[in-house]
Formats: sequence, structure tokens, C-alpha cells
Amino acid sequence: MTLLAVLDYGSVLIFAITGALVASRAQLDLVGFAFIACLTALGGGTIRDLLLDRNPIFWIANPAYLAVAAAAALIIFFTAHLMESRLRVLIWLDSFALAIAVAAGAGVALALGQSAIIVILMGMITGCMGGLMRDVVVGEVPLVLKQGELYVTAAFAGAATATLAKFYLIETPLALLACAVVTWILRAGSLYFGWNLPVYKSTPPKT
Repeated sequence: MTLLAVLDYGSVLIFAITGALVASRAQLDLVGFAFIACLTALGGGTIRDLLLDRNPIFWIANPAYLAVAAAAALIIFFTAHLMESRLRVLIWLDSFALAIAVAAGAGVALALGQSAIIVILMGMITGCMGGLMRDVVVGEVPLVLKQGELYVTAAFAGAATATLAKFYLIETPLALLACAVVTWILRAGSLYFGWNLPVYKSTPPKT
């Protein structure tokens, strides 16, 4: 199994769990669990592959990704009630999924010989779009857009780290590991220590 496949499987599994946890909070049925889990797990990678004209799309080429997401949904359907705080588990699992998915997206773009800006964008898209679609579909404020939190910024920094590492001829596995670590540290720091960016605050117009 290749490194990119391992990263894709990891991000699919963890993002599917987060999708199923969101479905549990929305009190959906089993089909709803599977739909939200698969949308979350496969959405970012699907957009990445479409934009890169990567044919076939990763989960069509290997339906095992779809099976992993569906299995995660089934397990969470019967076990979600055992968790003391599903929201807390969801947020932290999402941070791990983000880190792995950004590395997966950047890795695919690097393997295809894309330019630095495309590598960064593909990392961000792979990491952010699945969770964004998940939250929008169930009517929650997307984690991507939580006021001041480092989410897209963390994805950008991680993907940029992978790009810089390759520029300095660091081996791809180490570059992608650095990408995942930087992404997760920034996201975790935002959650645990409150790291954030300044937010826009409007001022009343002058009279």
C-alpha cells in the first residue's frame, strides 16, 4: 500500500467518524448516518481529484474507501450514546482528520508534479471541504468558519510546509509528515490554548 493510500484511508476513516457523530447530534437514521459519513469522508478528496483531472476518482477506483466510511457510520450509530461529550470528541477527531487529509491532498498534487500554489490549494481543499459540506448539510455553523479559530489557516500552513520541504529536497514521506504535524499543532493550539487570528469588527460610521 502506498503512502498516499494510507493517508487517504486514514482521513476517510476519521472524517467518516466525525460525520457520523454529527449525524448522531442531528438524530438521523442509519441511512442518514451513512450519507453524512460518506459525504464528509469522501467530499474533499473528490473535489481534489476532479480539479486535478485525476481519473478515476480515488473512491471509484477503489470502493474500499466507501466501505470504510459506511462501516464507520454503522459502528457510530450503535455506539455514539456511550460517549460523554460527542461534541468534544467530534472537534478533536476533526483536528486529526484535517491534518491527515491536508497531507493526503498535498501528497497527491506533489505526485502529479503540480506547482507550489496548486499543492497548497489541493491540501487545503482536501482537508477542509468534506467537513464544510458535513456541517452545511446538517445546518450547523461549519468548524471551518468558527470565529477566529485556526482551521483553514492551519491547513494552509501545513500544505505550505510540505511545499517548502520538497523545495529543499526533503523526501516526500518526511515532507508529508511535517505537513500533518504543523497542521495539527496549529489546529490543536487553537482548540486548547485559544490561538486565533484577529477578526473584523465593524465600527459605526462617522457622522
